[in-house]
Amino acid sequence: MSDQDSAARAFLAGIRVGDVLGGVVAEVTRSRGAVVLLDGFPARPLGRIGSLDMPWGRRSAEAAQVGRRITAEVTAVDPDKGQVHMSLAATEQPELWAFLSGLRSGEVLSGTVAAIESFGVFVALDDGPEHPVFPGVGFITVPELSWRHIEAVSDVVRVGQRVSCEFLQFDTWNGEARLSLRAMEPDPFQEFADRVQAGRSLHGWVTKLIPFGVFVEVADGIEGLVHLSELTAEAVDAPDGLVEVGDEITVVVTEVDRARRTLALSRVRALPAPP
Repeated sequence: MSDQDSAARAFLAGIRVGDVLGGVVAEVTRSRGAVVLLDGFPARPLGRIGSLDMPWGRRSAEAAQVGRRITAEVTAVDPDKGQVHMSLAATEQPELWAFLSGLRSGEVLSGTVAAIESFGVFVALDDGPEHPVFPGVGFITVPELSWRHIEAVSDVVRVGQRVSCEFLQFDTWNGEARLSLRAMEPDPFQEFADRVQAGRSLHGWVTKLIPFGVFVEVADGIEGLVHLSELTAEAVDAPDGLVEVGDEITVVVTEVDRARRTLALSRVRALPAPP
């Protein structure tokens, strides 16, 4: 180990996660973010600010320019690599960062729907600060809105509606609390799986035709796939002409996958055996 490496290791030994360090940006790249020459160690840049730790709502080139003095919060120290990982977002929005960092997975948060977009819902949390860019600190992606398939976000929530959600994770890229509305309700698929096993015959309605089969709703909000090979005994290339959306058919459950929340069905096995 060189004298400079030994000196770097000794310098890093005095740094703790949560410390706020100052320095000068030595290099900025699109993929790696910013490299920082830290105050107190002029030999070489030890600070690293990843692209995800730049201030929210701004690109790396705008947030940190070469030669600019910055202060950033330490998120990790790696003595072996001689690096200090830091966040500019934490120091530029300390109240928001502290709030989001203090949340725990599974915690229930309440708030008001602030905005609805095609990609999800912004929630203004009761106990959270305002977001510097978005309408709310909380965000619910479309899959986390409901256990059931939905055509539009507005089918589930409306602006101004009060909601209680489960906290999933701190999105450090956008400075958001990722939330789940569906987690507040029992999973209907798991309830279905409790009472239905492979071999069970069910009646259902065709909801969608796809190139390799059809989807059939066999219970409220529960759809299963009938693969082409299980749709008819003859070899076919598509389901067109065999069934139509809205048709009522009888199927047999061939597999219930709880982990993937998928249901495999067969129409062939439900047909009477040939004489």
